[in-house]
Amino acid sequence: MRKLPPMVALLALAVAACGGNSADTPAAGQSSGAAAPAAKPLAGEKIEVAAKWTGDEQANFQKVLDAFQAKTGAVVTYTATGEDTGAFLGPRIEAGKAPDVAILPQPGLVQQYADDNSLKPLSPEVQAQIDQNYTPYWKELGSAKGQVYGVLVKAAHKSLIWYRQPAFDDAGAQPAATWDDLIGKTAQTLSDSGTTPFALCGASGWTLTDLFENIYLSSAGPENYDKLSKHEIPWTDPSVTTALQKMAQIVGKKEFILGGPSGALQTDFPTCVTQVYGQKKAAMVIEADFVAASVGQSGAKVGEDAKIMPFPKVGDTPSVILGGDVGVVMKDSKGGQALLAFLASKEGGEVWAKQPGYLSPNRNVSPENYPDDLTKQLAQTIISAGESARYDMSDLAPSAFGGTEGKGEWKDLQDFVRNPSDVKGTQSKLEADAAKAFKK
Repeated sequence: MRKLPPMVALLALAVAACGGNSADTPAAGQSSGAAAPAAKPLAGEKIEVAAKWTGDEQANFQKVLDAFQAKTGAVVTYTATGEDTGAFLGPRIEAGKAPDVAILPQPGLVQQYADDNSLKPLSPEVQAQIDQNYTPYWKELGSAKGQVYGVLVKAAHKSLIWYRQPAFDDAGAQPAATWDDLIGKTAQTLSDSGTTPFALCGASGWTLTDLFENIYLSSAGPENYDKLSKHEIPWTDPSVTTALQKMAQIVGKKEFILGGPSGALQTDFPTCVTQVYGQKKAAMVIEADFVAASVGQSGAKVGEDAKIMPFPKVGDTPSVILGGDVGVVMKDSKGGQALLAFLASKEGGEVWAKQPGYLSPNRNVSPENYPDDLTKQLAQTIISAGESARYDMSDLAPSAFGGTEGKGEWKDLQDFVRNPSDVKGTQSKLEADAAKAFKK
């Protein structure tokens, strides 16, 4: 006999509670005026959820799990996967001991595990929460083979430029709303005053992919962004030419980047953040909201010394690139499905939003839930972007192209920093590497 989904079971309990049958009759010794304890639809149900988070991130997620347990009566066990989620899950799947729910750090893993038949399609109840709280793009991102398998539960905002306010004050520089103003006014004003505008973490190739993606989304638009991310248009396309030419307006001016191209390619993340806020050698760093942690370690104060501007518009589209983590169900488990429904809900998102270091891709989680002004600002940017927000392109690509040190896009963009005049040659390398990776 098929078990009722948890939300249906909960509804059935509510209907039974309202009926005029013996369930309404007080038990012996119980006052007719006393309210019966609320039934817990998953009382005693055991659920294991696995994710990479440790320390404060794990503690904050535990508060969300605690709220779910209090509401449903389920017993949830958290397991840390370590940084390599795939390496943790692989042996568990092989042994038939997969967790009920896994939080994947890359959407590409949704496709991989769906192809291996290691995922369970999300229930109608979970999909209803996705349809209510997310744009269609996010639903497609968690889908494979015509089925919905994943929901983005935690986001990282990658369309930011962090700047050092005292450096701007000393130079008379202002935050920029457009790319032309960033290059022609803000960066030039800083450079003329004797302050290097940008510190780049070029030794960490993923930071260069983030810079390219922000330029590309704004200049080429969401439709082309989607096509390039799936390799439906080649990297030799004119839209890529335009984006690389814009990128060269920073990396092609030695006086704009600390240490010139050679220095940038020897600087990893988060050293570039330290160069801006700890060593005060440059004025800006282009990276995500998680820069805040390194700012604090440098002794600067977020919101005072360290401020942010949205990535300036290069074309018609405001650039909002998100990274993040995708929840999936790996076992036939009513508890696992119910947990994902909770994580995808407005209620679950608001519990999490009250903790530091979290951003929700859920459009119905009000920015007022966040604990500080900066996070409220970032959340509002995500909501305002609406249908045009996109996921990190390199994380959507096969890892051989978009996520491997010394290979593919990481290396090709590092070579471009070395020689930013060779736009066509860079495009040819990117296309050859993409074609090879996407064929596998």
